[in-house]
Amino acid sequence: MRFIKGHGTENDFVILPDPEGALDLTAEAAARLCDRHAGIGADGVLRVVRTKVSGEPAVEGLAAEWFMDYRNADGSIAEMCGNGVRVFARYLVDAGLAEPGEWDVATRAGLRRVTIGASGDVRVEMNRPVCLGEGEATVAGETLRGVRVSMGNPHLACPVDRPLAELDLCHAPGFDPAVFPDGVNVEFFRLVGERHVEMRVYERGSGETRSCGTGTVAVAVAAALGGSAPDGASALPTGEWTVDVPGGRVTVSLEDGTSFLTGPAVLVAEGETRSDWL
Repeated sequence: MRFIKGHGTENDFVILPDPEGALDLTAEAAARLCDRHAGIGADGVLRVVRTKVSGEPAVEGLAAEWFMDYRNADGSIAEMCGNGVRVFARYLVDAGLAEPGEWDVATRAGLRRVTIGASGDVRVEMNRPVCLGEGEATVAGETLRGVRVSMGNPHLACPVDRPLAELDLCHAPGFDPAVFPDGVNVEFFRLVGERHVEMRVYERGSGETRSCGTGTVAVAVAAALGGSAPDGASALPTGEWTVDVPGGRVTVSLEDGTSFLTGPAVLVAEGETRSDWL
C-alpha cells in the first residue's frame, strides 16, 4: 500500500491515496500505521478518496471532488482536522490531482474551502466556531475551567496563568462525559502578547500532539472572550490571532460568521508498506 508522510506544524499524518475508494481502512489498520514504534508513526491518517465513491453518509451530496477521511491515532473516526486539511490539500496539488487556487474539501464536518499556491502556506476556511458555554478539565488533580467550542469537533480551551511546560499531560485530562459524550480535545493556552497566545493540546484518540488546527481556532475564540463564556457568548469576537504551538506557529482570523486558519503544510516522504504487514 502506497503512503505519503506529511505534517502541519509537526502535527503529522500518514496519507493514503485511495481515489476510487478501493481501500477498506479498518480501525486496527489505521492504528497500526500510526504506531510510532511498530508502524510508520503519526498523529492520524488521511485517506484521499473521491467524494462520490467514498461511501461516507456524512458527505453524500457535498459539492467537492475530494473527501478527507480522517482517522485518529487510535483508529477512531474523526469529523475534522484543521492541520490535516492543509496537508491533504498540499498532497492533492503536489500529486497533480488539484490545481493551485481556491476549492472545497469534503469532511465529516462539512465543506472546508482551501486557498493554496504551488508552494507556501495554506489557508483554510474553518467555518463558524460555536461557543457552547464553559466546562472543566482535570489535570494532575487540578481542575481548570475553560470555554467549550465546537469546530465540527468538540474542544475545551482552558486559560492558564503559568508556563505551559509546567502542565503534566502524561495522562488524559479528566472531564465530565455527560458534558462531552463524544470525548473532547482539551487545549491549554496562555496570553504572551497582544492577540498572541501559546498553546498545548491533548487530542482525543491521539494524546498530546505538537499542534491541533481546530484547537488553535478554539483557543483564539476563548482568548478573545477573555477565557470565559458568560451566557454562551453568542456574539463571537473578531480579529486576527497568532497561536504558537510546540510544532510552530499559525495565524487564526476570526471574522463575522466564519474563521480562517493559515499555516504550513509539508510533505516529507513516500513509500510502500509490505503486503504481508497490514
